[in-house]
Amino acid sequence: MDGCIATTLGAGDPGAYLPIFLMIMGAIGFACINVVGTLILGPRRKGETKGIPYESGMTPVQSARKRFNVRFYLIAMVFLVFDVEVVFLYPWAATFSNLEPQSEQAFTWLVRIMFFLLTTVVAYLYGFRKGVFKFD
Repeated sequence: MDGCIATTLGAGDPGAYLPIFLMIMGAIGFACINVVGTLILGPRRKGETKGIPYESGMTPVQSARKRFNVRFYLIAMVFLVFDVEVVFLYPWAATFSNLEPQSEQAFTWLVRIMFFLLTTVVAYLYGFRKGVFKFD
């Protein structure tokens, strides 16, 4: 029985991995050709204007090394928490609707998503208590 599975998967045949090898080599080759092509064909202009930080087409008014308030990072973290929540809610909703109503498995899935949503609410409350959402 095991020999049948090994033959089906091509474990003993190195030629079975040829398409994967060709795909990896093609990706590496494409990346190398693009990098080398850019170095050879790309412009090499240097100057004072090229060396300054780009700020949406405007002349910079301050140094680019300015410190940011921690609120910006906290807002980014809260956004990531909500973003991940949405990504996980779609497959959960698709699977949960196919479960037998009021079964033990449906209850388990409901408890798991409620715990997940609770962690999101905790992250939101943390940001709210830190004053992340107050803009002066």
